[in-house]
Order: sequence, then C-alpha cells, then structure tokens
Amino acid sequence: MIGLEIDSTINTDRNATRSFVSIGGIPIATVSTDPQLSLKVEGAMNRFLVEETEPDITISAALDDLSDDVNGEMLFDSGSLWQVYRQNGNYLFRFTTPHFGNTPYKIASFNQDFSIGEIRLHRPYFAEAGAVYPLEYPLDELLMLNLLARGRGIELHSCGITDEAGEGFLFVGQSGAGKTTTARIWEKMGTVKILSDDRIIVRREVDAFRMYGTPWHGEGELSAPSSAPLKRIFFLKHGTENRLTRLGKVEAAARLFSCSFPTFYNTDGLDFTLSFFDEMTSTVPCYELSFIPDQSVVEFIRENDR
Repeated sequence: MIGLEIDSTINTDRNATRSFVSIGGIPIATVSTDPQLSLKVEGAMNRFLVEETEPDITISAALDDLSDDVNGEMLFDSGSLWQVYRQNGNYLFRFTTPHFGNTPYKIASFNQDFSIGEIRLHRPYFAEAGAVYPLEYPLDELLMLNLLARGRGIELHSCGITDEAGEGFLFVGQSGAGKTTTARIWEKMGTVKILSDDRIIVRREVDAFRMYGTPWHGEGELSAPSSAPLKRIFFLKHGTENRLTRLGKVEAAARLFSCSFPTFYNTDGLDFTLSFFDEMTSTVPCYELSFIPDQSVVEFIRENDR
C-alpha cells in the first residue's frame, strides 16, 4: 500500500521545471521535483498562464511506481474515473482509466486547506511521454472546487459575459439550457467579453460579488482569464419570446445550488456553499430569462437593465 505524504518544503529551485497559472484570482504553482519529468500546460489553460508569482497553492509532481493501491477512507466515488480518500489527515485523489486497467495512472494528495499538494504519475505510463500536464482535467477542476469550498467562492454551470461598461452578467443553466448559444449571440456584438460559455467562478469581494472566467469551456470553446463585478443573474429557459421573471431569493438560491459543484464529502464546504448562495441572492438581482436564440435577446436585456 502506498501512502503519499505532503512535503511542505517543496523544492522550488529555479532550475526545476515549473508552471504558474491563475484561476479565479488564485495563483497555482506546479513544480517538477523529478529530473525525468518535464511539465507543460494544455488547451485553454494556456490562457491562464501567468508570470512567476507567490502562489496560494504549491504542488509538486514526480514519477513514481503506483502498482500498490491507496489506503485510507473512501469519501466519494465518481463512479467512473476517480475517487477521493481521507488519508492521514490529507485528501487523496486516485485516477484510473480503462486504457491502463486498475492501476492508477495518477494519485494526487493535498493537505487540509488544499494549499500544498503532491502529484505522483505512474512511471510505466509516463516515462516516455515527454512533457506532461500533471493537473490534467478533471484534477485541475477538482482542486479548484475543493479550494473554493473552503471559504473562497463557488463554481457554476454558467456563461459569463462582461458588457461595454465592464459589468458582469451571469447566464446560468444545465447542459442544453443555451449557455453556448447565449455566448455566441453576445460574441457577435464585438464589444463584450466572454469569460466562459460553461463554467464561471464567483467570489465575494469586500462590497460586491465578482465573477471569473475559467479554462473549462463548453462547445463554443470560449474562455478568458478575466473578471468583472457581478451585476445580474439570469436563469436560461428556451422560449417563444424574450421575457424576464424576477425570482425570490429562496428559489434563486435553489436553482444556483442545482447548477453548482458541491463537495458532498465535505460538510463544512456544503454549509459554506449554501451560505454563499443565500448572501449572493440577497445582493444580486436574479431572473428567469425566457429567450429567443437571436440577437433580439441582447437588446431586450439592455433595455430592461436601464
């Protein structure tokens, strides 16, 4: 059995291979502690690369033999590719794929507040792989979800748009609700910014809520490492006309929760998420938006936002 320990004195020598990204205003450093492991960043995450900075999260990465299985208390099983365990006070994520069989191809361990982590990649699978992205999805998003649940914010199934004045509009909905359609309609305006067509992070500032783009985009592959103060929340609904219906905070909070990514194995995180939505819906106006999928909905929202 293997038991990965968190090393709080991660080697950050300047000759080590490392990368820095920032998601939701939270800088993350990944450092290779293995001379045989070179790091890279993939896909939309390249837009979130930043210059070297003081990170909120530091993660080491190395090749290892993961032939032995993990031990600890299983907290959650995704039912497919990953499970999370509690081990020696740490959180341990185990990743498998049918392509490789039952041996995990990756194990990631994090301390209690997810500020320090360690990733181990099964050497036989990666020894000849060249540069590797250790935080490959879904680990990058799982890391962020667990970090946000510790008092930092939430992530929503939503499309985020910043208008010409720099204010943010959040269009919330499950798959098929029209998030990517909405993003493409607004994109044609040319004077707005699409933060994401599928995943948006919302965090609390001193006197307002702020929404952030993420690299986890939808079919439109639209994402940007930008943010904006959150002005309005719209719950998408396909319709035969453009219509707004103001929602009460209880209904709005319930709808937000249904489109969120709660960490069910962390009761403190669940409590924070519920409290966050309560405050959010008390502060930000929420509407059901029944809409026609063309540019008329843009003008409709602008007219009703004056």
